[in-house]
Amino acid sequence: MPDMNAAFIHGIKDMRLGTMPKPEAKEDELLLRVRSVGVCGSDLHYYLEKGIGSAQIKEPLVLGHEFSAEVVDERAEQFGFRRGQLVAVDPAKFCYKCEWCERGHHNLCPNVEFTGAPPFHGAMREYISVSPKQIFPVPDGFSPDDAVMLEPLGIALHALDLAKLKPMASVAVLGCGTIGLLILQVAKLCGAGTLYAVDPLEYRLDIAKELGADVVVKSHQDVLNQTNGRGTDVVIEATNSPIGPRHATEAVAIGGEVILVGIPEGDEFSLTASLVRRKGLTIKLSRRMGNVYPRCIQMIHKKLIQTASIITHHFPLAQTPEAFAIQAEHRDGSIKSMIEVGGEMD
Repeated sequence: MPDMNAAFIHGIKDMRLGTMPKPEAKEDELLLRVRSVGVCGSDLHYYLEKGIGSAQIKEPLVLGHEFSAEVVDERAEQFGFRRGQLVAVDPAKFCYKCEWCERGHHNLCPNVEFTGAPPFHGAMREYISVSPKQIFPVPDGFSPDDAVMLEPLGIALHALDLAKLKPMASVAVLGCGTIGLLILQVAKLCGAGTLYAVDPLEYRLDIAKELGADVVVKSHQDVLNQTNGRGTDVVIEATNSPIGPRHATEAVAIGGEVILVGIPEGDEFSLTASLVRRKGLTIKLSRRMGNVYPRCIQMIHKKLIQTASIITHHFPLAQTPEAFAIQAEHRDGSIKSMIEVGGEMD
């Protein structure tokens, strides 16, 4: 097979362009031509730390798990698709056989093959082959960017599913990156009362305000100040800070609920035992997402979720190293960078 272009992470802040063989789809896979790929916060952990927990880069790896693509496989119709069709792809290939898959908790499958996490190459390349079960056609009018944003929106929706938010409950979202800004919008759709957005970066708070936050502040302590020391009913933490979870437990009200979504730098965080015990908190950790793509597609199709102000940068595949550097350093007002891999089919 001929080679195709790809972007590889070799080590800490070591992103290089290269080539790799174009994949041959197996009997139970379809060949896709990648259109756009989002640079995710978890991608930045590989870029800045060379791994997340036990998932470490041991050899050059193609990142990218938020992506849109076009079906190019000649067998497309056999699987219910058509050639040239724009699709979104769930990066998780579940086993469907384990105890957790059988319970419906596919996001907890210990046998998952996750696109863009070691040792599985991701989508920052021209072509990829995936199981038809991972492919979701999108409605006419969807752009490649819209299809990419379904994956991070799925993370946000799963977090709110865990929260089981009651109408008019007050909510604080710690961290206004892509996931936090999507969580804000989903929380509003779920009937949140006063909605607080917390982030140290002013430009992110401006976008949070635009997207529906009632109060924007720079620290969790400001949430306590704004609520006369009570805190909010729910706090959803979406930072990359090892102190983010502790701040979440401090900002939530007695008897409240904390949802931890962020991946902390250094893979560790600590909580103050006496505080979380005396408050009687419910603390849930969010792992990727469940079966949420159909709902996410509806939310974007019905324009209930706004993504245009979250997507701040576009880069061709050849500029992937620059895209990672800019997003990792929060330069130029960056939030979500898109890597544009390919145009429409001829």
